[in-house]
Amino acid sequence: MRVHPALWAVAVLLALALALPLLVVDPGNHKQAPLPPGPAPLPSAEPSGADEPVVSVYLSATDTVEELPLETYLVGVLAAEMPAEFQLEALKAQAIAARTYIVQRLASGDRSGVPDERALVTDTVSHQAYISSERLTKEWAGAGKEAELAKLARAVKETEGVVMTYEGKPITASFFSTSNGYTENSEDYWKNEIPYLRSVASPWDREISPKYEDTVTIPRSEFLSKLGLSEGAVPVAAGGEGASSFIKILSYTQGKRIENVRIGGKTFTGREVRERLGLRSSQFSWKVEDGNVVITTYGYGHGVGMSQYGAEGMAREGRTAEEILAHYYTGISFDKTSNLLSSKK
Repeated sequence: MRVHPALWAVAVLLALALALPLLVVDPGNHKQAPLPPGPAPLPSAEPSGADEPVVSVYLSATDTVEELPLETYLVGVLAAEMPAEFQLEALKAQAIAARTYIVQRLASGDRSGVPDERALVTDTVSHQAYISSERLTKEWAGAGKEAELAKLARAVKETEGVVMTYEGKPITASFFSTSNGYTENSEDYWKNEIPYLRSVASPWDREISPKYEDTVTIPRSEFLSKLGLSEGAVPVAAGGEGASSFIKILSYTQGKRIENVRIGGKTFTGREVRERLGLRSSQFSWKVEDGNVVITTYGYGHGVGMSQYGAEGMAREGRTAEEILAHYYTGISFDKTSNLLSSKK
């Protein structure tokens, strides 16, 4: 495989972007008292020119593979995963989380979820969303977004080589858009209990995320079909018999999402309902209206790990990337890519 030709244009652009820090706009930062001491401070960014790993990315739109240096790849991930107008410290936290995710796959040789294992990751949310070098050239550099690109490049550069570890190994650095006020324990969404993926409060999301609350209207017939329910399981009208009790919540997770729920006499997990109905979250309320089921969700995403809007809220309060990550990933430490991948080079 060959490096995509557009990569060289992007590399030049990123070098110029890093040389223009005055272009970066960092909105007002309202500082509060610092958090209690957490893990050891971030290690210094690795020096430029260090032996940098290469990442291969499967580009789903073109069925091709792009190969590029890890740190350049991360700029494309940031561009796809987090708004460039976010605070710099939130972007730095996202850069470290994204780097940790890819370093874990590099260290383990994990190519799961990639067609024919042709690359390390895809450019989709199945792994990490990613904007290719060619698209960055056309859609960012070619559209007057040099300042935004410079800010993303700065977030990557100022954290270069830094990853999160637990007991000396890179963590599963899962993240999502918006919490319902709390994150989830890993075992409440997946099967495994992971010690650093614990439920923590995330109160910032409700105030700042436009994705915190969402209401969808689902035709009654579609609701029944997707959940495999019988015709009489859901009332036709709000005032009909059983209108207020056709859904009964049986239990909640520690993260305040629905764990188990009975709908029309059939029991589901909150995750099952979310996935079958295509909901943003497994915390929801409902009502029957004009022959439809109207569902309002709170939060956006699986809820495990770092909330991106929560990270932005913490950054607005003056928290550093280290403090943000230490809040969302319990008991983690920081290390360098070179130490964790020394045997892979």
